[in-house]
Amino acid sequence: MLRKRWEPLEKRTIGSAPEAYGYYELGDEDGDLVGRGVGVLRDELKEALAYGDGEQVRWERATSLEHAERIAAEHDPT
Repeated sequence: MLRKRWEPLEKRTIGSAPEAYGYYELGDEDGDLVGRGVGVLRDELKEALAYGDGEQVRWERATSLEHAERIAAEHDPT
């Protein structure tokens, strides 16, 4: 898991997300991990908000999709 502070999953937070590839984690209201993924961060987070996939989010920007996938592998909670 990322060692970053959770942010609320809301339009303001999504607006501050870069239009770049990255790895993200979704959390419930207690900060428990409920989802994770890779992709263009702003697009992925818009979709997560629309589907109600979490209450909170944190992410790490990547330089490419492959880089995002490596970050995801490094932070695999299993």
